[in-house]
Amino acid sequence: MSQITVRHEAGDRFRIAVRGHEVVVDQPAPSSGDAGPTPTELFVASLAACAGFHAHRFLARHGLGDRELTVACDFAWAADHSRVAAISLRIEAAHGFPAALRPALLRVLEHCTVHESLVHVPTVLFDIAAEPVAPVA
Repeated sequence: MSQITVRHEAGDRFRIAVRGHEVVVDQPAPSSGDAGPTPTELFVASLAACAGFHAHRFLARHGLGDRELTVACDFAWAADHSRVAAISLRIEAAHGFPAALRPALLRVLEHCTVHESLVHVPTVLFDIAAEPVAPVA
């Protein structure tokens, strides 16, 4: 498994270490310092970035790799705000995109790694490594 480490810094801010890279997540002001995206925004952004990567590779395979590519993304919360209920992605390729390739690109996007991980939900295991502390009397 890949190793990712998340360390608390201050308030609601955490630093994520991934293969020598670092990303900061935080909560928006005024509840925190707004030093980075929220974990939920980062989650949704990972889907948009994965879709962008696969779209770029698709365009390059079809000789369209010199076009600028943007993935516009929006998401909606569930009514109780406990999870993301919907994510909308829009792939924008500069200088147009051949309509004949649209179905093939959609199939590629539906099989990007992050999307596949949402469709086929991974097993998530939690473990508490800290020593238990005796209750305060």
